[in-house]
Amino acid sequence: MTNEVFWAIARSTGVMSLLLLTASVALGVATRSARPLPFIPRFAVMQIHRSVSLLSLVFVLVHVGSLLFDRYSGLNLLDFFVPFMSSSDALTNGLGTLALDLLLALAITGILRARISERLFHLVHWGAYACWPLALAHGLGSGSDSGESWFLALCIGCIGVVALALVARLRSRFMDYSHKRTREVRS
Repeated sequence: MTNEVFWAIARSTGVMSLLLLTASVALGVATRSARPLPFIPRFAVMQIHRSVSLLSLVFVLVHVGSLLFDRYSGLNLLDFFVPFMSSSDALTNGLGTLALDLLLALAITGILRARISERLFHLVHWGAYACWPLALAHGLGSGSDSGESWFLALCIGCIGVVALALVARLRSRFMDYSHKRTREVRS
């Protein structure tokens, strides 16, 4: 394959990874809400979340693999696992490396969920809240399309989706608390 092919694969899978990670985080936040999504039961939302998360991992691994074979990127295997070691654009590539490391930890604990404590599982899964913005910052700083208006619009859209999910979760949590307090006052 030519270098342009690896670059095109890295570019497209990077964008898809960001979209899928955004969907995964938003669905993860939604599963913790009182009413995750209208007309879809919670167990289905959780299954969609798991499937989207796995698919995002596949796209990230293809992204990383294609960059490894792209001679122009100048990255080696160590750059993908040890943050801020890259000779080119150490900061934003390091953010991507941190996101990859967190994503791998999330995937491993997801696979081992039945064999590890619930507390450890949830502690590691709080890492998703760090993984997504790290991946977003990596794309905004390292991506070959980072200065393009369509990519900036896509990033703003991703931020909006996650923000809406967080607002919906906080709102449902506030409403649950409010209803609980109202029932206590009436008793």
